[in-house]
Amino acid sequence: MTSREIVYRAIEFRDPPRTPIIYCNRDFEDSDVIGAGPAAAAGWEPSEPGMTEFGYVWESLDATMGQPHARPLADWDRIDDYVPPDPHAPGRFDALPAWCEQEKDRFRICSASVAITGFNNATFLRGYEEFMMDLALHPDRVERLLDIVFGFEDAIIDEVCKFDFDCIKFGDDWGTQHGLMVSLDTWRKFFRPRYADQFARIHAAGKKVWFHSCGDVHSILGDFIDIGVDVLELLQPDVFGIDRLADEFGGKVCFCCSVDHQRVAVPGTKDEIFAYAEKLVKRLGAFDGGFIAYIEDYSSLGMTEQNYQWIREAFHRFA
Repeated sequence: MTSREIVYRAIEFRDPPRTPIIYCNRDFEDSDVIGAGPAAAAGWEPSEPGMTEFGYVWESLDATMGQPHARPLADWDRIDDYVPPDPHAPGRFDALPAWCEQEKDRFRICSASVAITGFNNATFLRGYEEFMMDLALHPDRVERLLDIVFGFEDAIIDEVCKFDFDCIKFGDDWGTQHGLMVSLDTWRKFFRPRYADQFARIHAAGKKVWFHSCGDVHSILGDFIDIGVDVLELLQPDVFGIDRLADEFGGKVCFCCSVDHQRVAVPGTKDEIFAYAEKLVKRLGAFDGGFIAYIEDYSSLGMTEQNYQWIREAFHRFA
């Protein structure tokens, strides 16, 4: 059985022979899941280091991804002159067919954008504080900006669904440590319908939906399941509680989780890491599947090489 088949069985609760594993930023040869995405437009060159095609600029003071600045729509008066990137630009998808063929034995995921998706991308364009104020005071601005962001993604989705990917992935962080960044009513008004439309497009093409979100997003997990998320990537399981996730949502969606980065993976001992990995596999994967193990080297946040290797050893043992 190929890695691809094992991942499908885990997602579809069809009794995989072992727990599949995804590696994020190294050791990809050991990963059952592999990812690619659309490229920048052919010939596009950033005018300064870190600039994206959308016009905001990534800046980092250390080895982390950093933060965006130079937000092109911080001044709303510039909206009429703003030109988003062309999703159909030449060169954007040229490398994908050969890559899909090369990785045909693994589960292939593709990003729904050339950048982080949805809400996060809107805040990068407008500014976090400005966009949050718009949600409360200027719903017309919100709709117009989301039309730009989701319109680009929708076009990307339609294009990449023509290729032999298994899944389309979204990366949209919604949680603080203690709940959503917005009210549930606001989320359901502005975002749920847009996500539902995207997920329906993907399912109509015979692909799976994979959604990453950090923080405490418990209040919208049921919504995500209702509108068609197949894999929920939650890298802070302790925010929810592993048992709570299993009891409330086990068997309804496939979870992709790491050893909790904040509380165990970075500061933990070997015994703590092994016990945590075992619990993830046994509780979330106890539904004839339903769990994919996530491994990432977080040396940028203080993870030692020893802890990274313990996580690898633990997941491969209990898988």
